[in-house]
Amino acid sequence: MNTIKRFLFKDLDIRGQHLQLDDVWQKMIEDRHYTPALIEVLGELTAMTIMMANGLKHPGKVIIQIQGQGPVNLLVVEATHELQIRGVAKTNRALTNESTLDELLGDGQILMTMENTLTDSLFQSYVDREGSTVTEAFEAFLTQSEQLPSKLWLAANEKGIGGVLIQQMPPSSNKTEEETDGDGWNRISMLTETLTTEELVSLDSETLLHRLFHEEVIELFEPNTVEYNCPQDPERIEMMIRSLGEADARQLLEEQGEIVVHNEMCNFHLRLTKEDIDRIFDTTAH
Repeated sequence: MNTIKRFLFKDLDIRGQHLQLDDVWQKMIEDRHYTPALIEVLGELTAMTIMMANGLKHPGKVIIQIQGQGPVNLLVVEATHELQIRGVAKTNRALTNESTLDELLGDGQILMTMENTLTDSLFQSYVDREGSTVTEAFEAFLTQSEQLPSKLWLAANEKGIGGVLIQQMPPSSNKTEEETDGDGWNRISMLTETLTTEELVSLDSETLLHRLFHEEVIELFEPNTVEYNCPQDPERIEMMIRSLGEADARQLLEEQGEIVVHNEMCNFHLRLTKEDIDRIFDTTAH
């Protein structure tokens, strides 16, 4: 699992992507103690970020974030062009029975950033909160931004993430009117509407596409693998401590007994003792 695959209905001018993650997603939410509703929203956002990153034609990454006014004040997911992902949800109070996007986030805006590391440039775009879910918002966004009719199905629970995107391309120029299947888009859309959350989360591409479209001619391309990448980087943290200055670092150490750095995105703590601070500021060692 942990792959995203492109597919093509060769006779219908319809293209698609299928995403399915299991243990990669489980690593991302491990020990986070998110509610099922929050897992669903963060999972949908993660799936969408991976789908957008899968379309990058240059080195870089896609970051999708929602800054909310509700009990969830930040959702952020990033995926590189190599499909290395990480993400987090931040809350300002304990969640109870909030279940809808509005209840979780209030009127928070969705911002998508595409970074091109070759040109050191950023492209940012707001995604309108159309509908009541992340899925509905991005379905409308893709249809408008890519000028292609798009349909999107996303699902997430504590076991995994699944997603299917289909898009209707312009008719092939070498097809006659008789060769064009005018009902193809509606037929494929209706078949995909039968997907359940369990099927989206648990089925691999071959099984899912055969179950839905066994009477269609589909070309399934090679998979791209998705990885969770959130390394504990003590060198970067030590550089941060060094930039703080020795006097301030030692004062903080004296006040607290140790310096604790919490990486919220990757959900780990790094504790620095007096011995660590001595080593960091030991000029004979550098």
